[in-house]
Amino acid sequence: MEGLEISEILLSNAISITGENRWDSEYYLKKYIVNEAILLKHKTKKLEELSKFVKKGIFDLSPDHYIENGIPLIRTSEIKNPTIDFSTNIYISDEVNQGNNKTILLPNDLVFTKIGAYIGDIALLPNNFTQYNFSQNVAGVSILNKNHSAFYLIFFLSNLGKNQILRSIMLSGQGKLELNDIRNYRIPIVPDELITKIKIIMKKRENIIKQSQSLYQKAEDLLLENIGLNNYKPSKKSINIKTLKKSFLAKGRLDAEYYLLKYEEIITKVKKQPYEELGNLVGIKKSIEPGSDVYSDTGLPFIRVADYNKFGLSTPDKYLTDSFCKENANLLQDLYLKKETILFSKDGSVGTAYLLKENMEAITSGAILHLTVKDKKKILPEYLTLVLNSFLVQQQAERDAGGSIILHWRINEIKEVIIPIVPMDFQKEIANLIKDSFKLRKESEKLLEEAKEMVEKEIEGKS
Repeated sequence: MEGLEISEILLSNAISITGENRWDSEYYLKKYIVNEAILLKHKTKKLEELSKFVKKGIFDLSPDHYIENGIPLIRTSEIKNPTIDFSTNIYISDEVNQGNNKTILLPNDLVFTKIGAYIGDIALLPNNFTQYNFSQNVAGVSILNKNHSAFYLIFFLSNLGKNQILRSIMLSGQGKLELNDIRNYRIPIVPDELITKIKIIMKKRENIIKQSQSLYQKAEDLLLENIGLNNYKPSKKSINIKTLKKSFLAKGRLDAEYYLLKYEEIITKVKKQPYEELGNLVGIKKSIEPGSDVYSDTGLPFIRVADYNKFGLSTPDKYLTDSFCKENANLLQDLYLKKETILFSKDGSVGTAYLLKENMEAITSGAILHLTVKDKKKILPEYLTLVLNSFLVQQQAERDAGGSIILHWRINEIKEVIIPIVPMDFQKEIANLIKDSFKLRKESEKLLEEAKEMVEKEIEGKS
C-alpha cells in the first residue's frame, strides 16, 4: 500500500455539499478533507445566501446577434483568473440584453467557467461597462453586497476556496460545475477590516492594470502610426476578381474568403515600406503532443494555447508525469522554455504571441511554436512580439487559417507572414513601453498574491 493515499470516511459522511451521496474516491482526497475541516471551524454562509442569483447564461444565442460595440457577452474564453480578458470578447445589443434581462450582471459581480478545459476559473466583472451578460457555459453570480465582492473573489482564488471548486467538479466524461454546487460553496465570515483591506488592494491592482494597458496601447498606436495603418479601414467589398494563375496556381487555395480585398490591401500597404518575411527573422522550433495518458496534477508544467495570452502565462491545467519525463529526458530538456523565446500559437486561437521573460523548466503543446530572433540588431524581440499580436498579423492569420473548421495555421504559411521593419530607434521606443507595461503587470500579480495570503492567514490562523 506504500505510496497510496487512503482516507477513511463514515458512510453517514459520504455526502456532497448539496446533500447527495458521493462515492468517487477523488472526492475524499486528504487535501479536500483538511480543507473542509478548516472551514467547519468557522461561521460560514453559502454563496447563494450572499447573492441575488446564481444561474447559467443565455442559451444558444446565434452569432447573428453579435455586434462590434454594445453590452459585453462574457464567455468562458474571457474568464481569466481574476479578471476579464477583453481582447477576445463579443458584444450584444441593448435589445438582446433586455430580452435576456434575467441574466444581466453588473460591475463587481462574479462569473465562473462551469465547463471546458478551464473549468472553475473565476473573474470579477470590472467597472469598464455598466452592464454585462453571459453565455450558457458560464455561471453568473449577482452579488448582494458589492463591497464584499473583492473578498469573495480572493477567497475563491485562495487554496481554501479553490479546493471547494475542484472538489465539486463532476467526474463524468466531461468535467463540469453544477449550479447547485456553486450555490452551496461556503464562504467564511471574516472581520470587516479584512474585507476593506482586500477591496483597497484590488482597487489598487485594477488601477495598475489600467496603467499597464495604457502603456501597451501607446506602443500599439506607435507601431500602427509608423507603418501607416493608424487610420486604416479594412475594405468591406466581398468581390475580388483573380485569374487562376494568380489564385490557385500561386497559392493553392480555392476558398473565396482567402482572396477578400481587405487581406490584399493591407499586405500591399505594408510592402510599400521595408519589410521581411517572418521565416527570415526567426528560428522556428516545434514542440510535442505527449498525449493525455501522461497528464497529471503534478510534475512538469505543460503549457497549452489556453494557458497564455499576449500579456502572460497562467498556471497550467495539466502537468506531465514523472515517469514520462524520465523516459524522455533528453527530448524534453531541449524543449524547455528559454528567455526571449516567443511563444506563437498555430492551432485553436491562432496567432497569439508571448515573449518569455525568463527561463522555465516547462514545455508547451505541439500547438505552440517557439520563435527565436536571429538578429537583434535588425529586429527586437519585444517589437516583433507586438507586431505578431497586431491587427496586421491577425489579418494574415485569419486569411490563412480561415478555411478550416478547427483553426490551423500551417508552418509554411507562418514563415511567409509579412513583418514591417521600422527604424531601430522606433523599435527601442516601442520595446521600452512594452517593458514598462509588463513591469506594472508584475506589480499587479504581487498585489494579488498579497491579498490571497492575507485571506488564508486570517482563516487558517484561526482554525
